[in-house]
Amino acid sequence: MLLCTNLPVCGVNEMSLYKKIKAAQDAKDVDGYLACLHDDFVFVRHQSGTEVTKTEWTPTVTAMMESRVLEFSNQRCLYESDDIMVEHSFMKFPDGTAEAVLVVNHIKDGKIIRVETGATPIK
Repeated sequence: MLLCTNLPVCGVNEMSLYKKIKAAQDAKDVDGYLACLHDDFVFVRHQSGTEVTKTEWTPTVTAMMESRVLEFSNQRCLYESDDIMVEHSFMKFPDGTAEAVLVVNHIKDGKIIRVETGATPIK
């Protein structure tokens, strides 16, 4: 039997990127969130496959942080290493729809360089 006792545990390391980005999200700290993103950051939209740069992503992040009706719940880190961080959460949107969201963050130089998501509608 294989035991996964040597896998990295998310958020245990004091300098964990997950802890930093989660704290920024919880505090609705746009600058703190953006500081976790690499200058060459790209977000891949799961709906269309189009790529968005850090500059293009900033207004979306700002709107999300300022929203009083966008809800995140059961947000957790499934895996984190120096190269990748995988998160899962449930999101409820202003239009009343909800999704289970899986986020894969590729990491370079201690910052998130690429994000790809997958989402399943919740009815």
